[in-house]
Formats: sequence, C-alpha cells, structure tokens
Amino acid sequence: MADNARAKKLADLIREVVAQKLQRGIKDPRLGSHVTITDTRVTGDLREATVFYTVYGDDEERAGAAAGLESAKGILRSEVGKAAGVKFTPTLTFVADALPETAKTIEDLLDKARASDAKVREASSGAAYAGEADPYRKPGDEDEDTPQ
Repeated sequence: MADNARAKKLADLIREVVAQKLQRGIKDPRLGSHVTITDTRVTGDLREATVFYTVYGDDEERAGAAAGLESAKGILRSEVGKAAGVKFTPTLTFVADALPETAKTIEDLLDKARASDAKVREASSGAAYAGEADPYRKPGDEDEDTPQ
C-alpha cells in the first residue's frame, strides 16, 4: 500500500516537473504551448514512468510534438531526477493520450441522441392520450366493476 502511494506521489511530481519544463525550459518549437501533459503513471518499482500528453492541432503538429518530446526526453528525465531526489530516476515514455478522440466520439453520440430526441418530441407534439389523461382509480370513484 505504501508503494502505491509513493508511486502516485512520484507520478504527480513527474507530471508537474515535465509540464513546467515544457512551458519554460525547452526551446524546441515543436513543443509550443499546444502540448498538454494530461496524466502520468509510474510502475510499482518506480523504474518506469509513462507520461500521457495531448496536442492541440493537426496530425502534423502531433507528429512534431512526439518527435520533440522524444528528443527532449533526456533533459526532462534529468529535471525529474533533480526534483524527485530518488535513488533511481524513472525512464520516461511519452504516449499520446486518446482523450480528445474519445471526447469527440462521445460528442458525436450525444448529438445523435439529441437529434433523435428532437424527432420524438416533434412526432409527439400533437399526440393525445390513448385513454384518459389519468388512468388510475382513486378512492371514492364509483365503478361498475367493483362489488358493493
């Protein structure tokens, strides 16, 4: 349990250090302000860290950012080592986060559901009840079905 908390704490630190270094310390034009660090995960032995990122832009900018992160990996790892103060600095692996594509898919599905709801609303706008508006019996109602 303590190792899990330690890995989480190290992952949070790595995310902060990498994000700050990308904003202020790396002069690579491929890593402009359109790269966002979304999550970081560290293995239980604290030897490997996976850094998830998103890139705002087209496929060319995503490919450029991936190449820029790969080339800056050594600098970023040394910065993490300085900040973490651990015996072994974890190796960094950068993975493009699928969050934007997933969010777009969900938005598309929600748009389809809204359109379907609008069609149902339109079709039912002039509809009337099949029976009475309130089909339930109430106390005191006289019915021929009820024995007296």
